[in-house]
Amino acid sequence: MSTPFRSPLPLLDNDVLRTFVAIAETGNFSTAAEAVLRTPSAVSMQIKKLEEQLKVTLFLRDARSVTLTQHGEMLLSYARRMLALSNEAVSRFVMPELSGVVRLGAPDDIAERLLPKLLKDFGESFPGIMVDVTVDQSLLLRKRMEEQRLDLTLINCATRPFPTAGEIIHTEKLVWAGAKCGNAYLRDPLPVSVWEDGCVWRQDALAQLDKHKRAYRIAYASAHTMAQRAAVVSDLAIAPLPRSYITDDMQVLGPKEGLPELISFDIRLLTSPQLSTPAKAVAEGIREAFDGIDAAAA
Repeated sequence: MSTPFRSPLPLLDNDVLRTFVAIAETGNFSTAAEAVLRTPSAVSMQIKKLEEQLKVTLFLRDARSVTLTQHGEMLLSYARRMLALSNEAVSRFVMPELSGVVRLGAPDDIAERLLPKLLKDFGESFPGIMVDVTVDQSLLLRKRMEEQRLDLTLINCATRPFPTAGEIIHTEKLVWAGAKCGNAYLRDPLPVSVWEDGCVWRQDALAQLDKHKRAYRIAYASAHTMAQRAAVVSDLAIAPLPRSYITDDMQVLGPKEGLPELISFDIRLLTSPQLSTPAKAVAEGIREAFDGIDAAAA
């Protein structure tokens, strides 16, 4: 007796499952999008296709958050197990001999926004590699590279003294950030939150304000991204920030609000001439992460 033909069941995509888990854990599409290095619209599209594929509703959405349905809770258990098993299998076969310590540098804003997700994924794929991270200004990170105290580093801010150094792995627009529904940009003089001297973002932002004869005062000066964000979301000042750093509690300000356009800037990867095999793997992981950001923004 012949067995009735059955069409094959659809396969679940690990990238989509990773996005699903991120939303389940954060309870927010925008936060999850940042964690998986995608745009919120791309994340929404992934979940829509997943729900269509499984023919169930996975999330209940309201204005502030999302919660899992009963079907979503069931899938979350499977998704976590599938991702863990996939990572374990890959790590057994893809360069299993890699081990050692890699010294990585990064500016504050990259360390906060991008490194946690990148290093988590990398650690799951290459458990034998330990990455020691140094967070500092770009000028000081470049100095550490010259002194051979780092194997590789990302730079993006104080790049004026070495504009041709390293490999460009990402280009991003700098924008004026203000509090959502805030009015700091209406004040005179304009309260501005900026990095310390030597930062190209600070130099360009203040030069553009001078060029357009917009009176301003430096209300906050800090080398830390969290301080910039705190000043912005509390509506005490506006700040020049990367476009990808704008969150739901901020708004992008521009010519309509009487503010000048700002520059685009490069994120560059500097590597030691004698890069070890584990360090090469870390460098490739960084490139792939930024490739994902560019693809999501396209």
